[in-house]
Amino acid sequence: MKKLQGAHLRKPVTPDLLMTPSDQGDVDLDVDFAADRGNWTGKLDFLLSCIGYCVGLGNVWRFPYRAYTNGGGAFLVPYFLMLAICGIPLFFLELSLGQFSSLGPLAVWKISPLFKGAGAAMLLIVGLVAIYYNMIIAYVLFYLFASLTSDLPWEHCGNWWNTELCLEHRVSKDGNGALPLNLTCTVSPSEEYWSRYVLHIQGSQGIGSPGEIRWNLCLCLLLAWVIVFLCILKGVKSSGKVVYFTATFPYLILLMLLVRGVTLPGAWKGIQFYLTPQFHHLLSSKVWIEAALQIFYSLGVGFGGLLTFASYNTFHQNIYRDTFIVTLGNAITSILAGFAIFSVLGYMSQELGVPVDQVAKAGPGLAFVVYPQAMTMLPLSPFWSFLFFFMLLTLGLDSQFAFLETIVTAVTDEFPYYLRPKKAVFSGLICVAMYLMGLILTTDGGMYWLVLLDDYSASFGLMVVVITTCLAVTRVYGIQRFCRDIHMMLGFKPGLYFRACWLFLSPATLLALLVYSIVKYQPSEYGSYRFPPWAELLGILMGLLSCLMIPAGMLVAVLREEGSLWERLQQASRPAMDWGPSLEENRTGMYVATLAGSQSPKPLMVHMRKYGGITSFENTAIEVDRETAEEEESMM
Repeated sequence: MKKLQGAHLRKPVTPDLLMTPSDQGDVDLDVDFAADRGNWTGKLDFLLSCIGYCVGLGNVWRFPYRAYTNGGGAFLVPYFLMLAICGIPLFFLELSLGQFSSLGPLAVWKISPLFKGAGAAMLLIVGLVAIYYNMIIAYVLFYLFASLTSDLPWEHCGNWWNTELCLEHRVSKDGNGALPLNLTCTVSPSEEYWSRYVLHIQGSQGIGSPGEIRWNLCLCLLLAWVIVFLCILKGVKSSGKVVYFTATFPYLILLMLLVRGVTLPGAWKGIQFYLTPQFHHLLSSKVWIEAALQIFYSLGVGFGGLLTFASYNTFHQNIYRDTFIVTLGNAITSILAGFAIFSVLGYMSQELGVPVDQVAKAGPGLAFVVYPQAMTMLPLSPFWSFLFFFMLLTLGLDSQFAFLETIVTAVTDEFPYYLRPKKAVFSGLICVAMYLMGLILTTDGGMYWLVLLDDYSASFGLMVVVITTCLAVTRVYGIQRFCRDIHMMLGFKPGLYFRACWLFLSPATLLALLVYSIVKYQPSEYGSYRFPPWAELLGILMGLLSCLMIPAGMLVAVLREEGSLWERLQQASRPAMDWGPSLEENRTGMYVATLAGSQSPKPLMVHMRKYGGITSFENTAIEVDRETAEEEESMM
């Protein structure tokens, strides 16, 4: 440090951009913006936001179905193993990147500018997901309002949207016992309400002719975007308070539904079906792949939400503890949701006189057809229906907050002086743009577009992004340097478990998932409808576009450097000169090379690079880094 200060003092004339703020008077420095970026108002804000982000709709309508179709209780073996190998390490890695740098998904790639395309790919993926995810919230709002009545509208046939196939699937009883009705070639009122009234899918000839806009859905989608905008209006300072309700209230409703479900006749039949271990399923690779996919998507790794939330933490926040709280809490919530769902499905199975596997479905079919039908069989059915959809609403909003905050944070971190003072206006423009792009989903054939987005927007492209991130951090930046950064931040280095997962186990698992998804590729479909080839091609291109962002980003990074191709690659893969903690007081070790007397959080080396550089300064900085590394090795 003395050498650096000496070199600085030898300069007789200080260029403007090397002056301290006191030297420049009232001149506005373009580097001192960390303080106005904002932070969580409390540690619990961050923890609840992460819980709300991870615990979403998939915990209710995807995990229970995957569990019972992949060995019941035996599915928990690969599920928790994949959580340990893939989920927890990647979760901790993304939180560490965000908290250490206090930067969003784009600017965080100062760690290695060569891979900045991975950040752009994240934004593309999360943008596409946010468009259709809010449409699902709009469906939930539609059902929520429909539940505010004395009789649920999907309880009976005889409405204008019903057909001759509509049949109220109840058990007819006589003096000799229960006789199940013949359910062949019949449709439940709840299914026709969903497809013919809510979606009005009969008005569309397919994905190529979506038909007219459904104005009731259009208004519900508008309301969904208004709610999201109001909650993220002031960034994490507003959304961090909203999650105190949206992240905790679903647990209260889930507990109520669970208690009500297990007290129903036939509930044990559904729970037994859900949890009965079938260990022979563990011999199938499909079960292990399904477990890894469930972990991968339920934790939200790779979407940038975790990185964004962590970037608003204080530098020494204990994200190691938070990682285990959120990941294990997410897993336990999924299991509890399975009990709540299958206890009701067991009751429904007994009432209809059919096996549980004939009433159980995954995805929107469970939330908007099967469970609403089950609600009609309960006393006070509108009350239980309202609670269920209110739970889905709060679960969905938390994830949507994260998606929008990720996009807004990433762009404002890239252009802080243009956008950060107008963050609320920029957030509003993003919401308006996404609402307009989502209008296609409110048409008669909107469900076809939603399925296409769901199948391709975050499929193999997301896996490529996460694999790239993992390899860039551990192989290019270096596992030792990354662990040193975590030690600076948390006071300890990650152990062998995390290192082994980051270096080998997690990338290998993700690569296996990627290969499996390609080999087992199946064209999209919705019910009996098969998507035309052009729609399949559009979906594949959607997934490939996010992948192509990575080499495109590499090309841009290489072109910005000078020298031969190899020299350009080397320079672009190194951390940017201003990589490190955002605040000067958190810069220790190799990151202490800041401008003497300056209040700026940027290190001196960035000024050298920006203005052509001075060899003596660069050599001095290298010597400082070398001395720091030697000191750290001696401490180890």
